[in-house]
Amino acid sequence: MQDAIDTWITPFMIGGLMLCMGFIIWDLARKAGAGRFGTIMLFVVLGAGMLAYLIKVVIGWSLEHGVL
Repeated sequence: MQDAIDTWITPFMIGGLMLCMGFIIWDLARKAGAGRFGTIMLFVVLGAGMLAYLIKVVIGWSLEHGVL
């Protein structure tokens, strides 16, 4: 039962964490007065880790299901 709960809830919790991190980056840019270009750079640089994790998940799923 615990494995089933972990399997279903983990993606939602990680997604929520990513949304919180996006809000933190946006709030940081707003409070710093970064402007449009600075905000974009903050999202690109600080969001690169989240993007890498998403790519890892997609590659893992595609390898498990024989897509790649």
